[in-house]
Amino acid sequence: MTAVTPATSDRRPPAEPGGSAGTRGARRIRGLHRPAQAVLSGLLLYASFPPRPLWWLAPVAFALLARGIRGRRLRDGLVGGYLAGLGFFLPLLVWTGEEVGPLPWLALAAVEAAFIAAAGAGVALVGRLRGWPIWAAAVWVTVEGARARVPFGGFPWGKVAFGQAEGWFLPLAAVGGTPLVGFAVALAGFALADLTGHLRRSGRRAAALAALGCVTAPVAAAFAALPLVSTRAQDGTATAAVIQGNVPRAGLDFNDQRRAVLDNHARRTVELADDVRAGRAPRPDFVLWPENSSDLDPYRNADARAVIEQAVAAIGAPTSIGAVLTPETGPLRNTQILWDPRRGSVQEYDKRRIQPFGEYIPLRPLARVFSSDVDRVRRDFGRGREVGVFDMAGTRVGLVTCYETAFDDTVRDTVTAGAHILSVPSNNATFGRTEMTYQQLAMSRLRAVEHSRAVLVPVTSGVSAVILPDGTVAQRTDLFTADALVARVPRRSWLTPATRLGALPEAALAAIAAAGTAVAAARSRRGGRQAPAG
Repeated sequence: MTAVTPATSDRRPPAEPGGSAGTRGARRIRGLHRPAQAVLSGLLLYASFPPRPLWWLAPVAFALLARGIRGRRLRDGLVGGYLAGLGFFLPLLVWTGEEVGPLPWLALAAVEAAFIAAAGAGVALVGRLRGWPIWAAAVWVTVEGARARVPFGGFPWGKVAFGQAEGWFLPLAAVGGTPLVGFAVALAGFALADLTGHLRRSGRRAAALAALGCVTAPVAAAFAALPLVSTRAQDGTATAAVIQGNVPRAGLDFNDQRRAVLDNHARRTVELADDVRAGRAPRPDFVLWPENSSDLDPYRNADARAVIEQAVAAIGAPTSIGAVLTPETGPLRNTQILWDPRRGSVQEYDKRRIQPFGEYIPLRPLARVFSSDVDRVRRDFGRGREVGVFDMAGTRVGLVTCYETAFDDTVRDTVTAGAHILSVPSNNATFGRTEMTYQQLAMSRLRAVEHSRAVLVPVTSGVSAVILPDGTVAQRTDLFTADALVARVPRRSWLTPATRLGALPEAALAAIAAAGTAVAAARSRRGGRQAPAG
């Protein structure tokens, strides 16, 4: 009897549910494709921001994001948007943890990314409509507007427009401010995604031409707006001096040497006075010190007052002093004081937009659970109520202190109050050599074009700068060096369309976004999930 031996050489294992191991692996890889694409889009958007001059990466980032979420389920849009938000905000805001550890940085990035998740859901929804790039770009700007207002007064940092100081879209700031610049960038990017989709399919020539028009129209509009960008003096010129005294050391504890910071700024002002007398520098009409240049209250500290009076008398020009005022009761005041060489203190401006978890602690007991660093802010700052415009030797200088330059309305009402020139006194010493100071400088460049005003940026430790009304940086300092910039700048009184229109462009785009999402939601309810319209 012959034994029968099973032929094992060509036997295959039983099929498992879900297909073969190779098939499952391919599915896993495909499943990671869209999340990775979303994260990459956020990273590209971050890379478009200063100090890198890669502004053109922003439309590419929007195109990549749209390819992953356009016309898909709301859940896909939420997840894709959130991942893109993390890819963007985690590297963009890393400076917020410079001295207090990673927890505040991670928490802030997580909260801000939630807004991008909402934008992603909106893009996914309106992506089913014809002409979807227009609806999607309006959705993005609307979410940016919400992010600039809530919670705790909003956090506009990272608006797309703030990454465009070197780019082709910048002139649009004079037409419609940050909302129009952001809309143009997002529209170009979303339309680029639409164009590539049509080019891959035959018989889509008309749709491809329409998409191409949406790509090129924002760029053409920006070039058409160029005549609005001018550096011509309308009300004469003024010679301004920007003082950067430097700090003894970077970090949160630099304030422990408050007298040294004050002395540094006074010393550099006196040195400038010596240069003026020797003919090495032109005589300034007025002088600008940065925020926190005197954290010793000159009204309560006679020694600090004497140092300021000596420096201002030496330069012989009205000087704006950044001081922390410490009244007996109530909140602290972050104040700019107009100091006249003969009359002393003549006018004050209290910062109106104060930084949550930096200058005041909302929900202090709850915040303390997550970080004991909140107790470094022992006494909260209060908000100012009045717009700050100083008359400095005949030049009306508008004050927009540090964090305030991120807020559209705060800058705008300073210009409409009659400012010929804007000053953005800042203190970035807490954030060391991170990208924060360059990100903030780019905001001031955009504001210069938006309102057609020269912008002077005195910073304790840098980067201080003189910015012309066309956004050009005429002079700048290095980080952590004592320096003085003296420049003749144009005084201007003309109001740009963006200044006159105020929040109307943003409101119009919000109405477009609301209409698009309402129509898309109604269609989705009627027909269930539909294929994206061409």
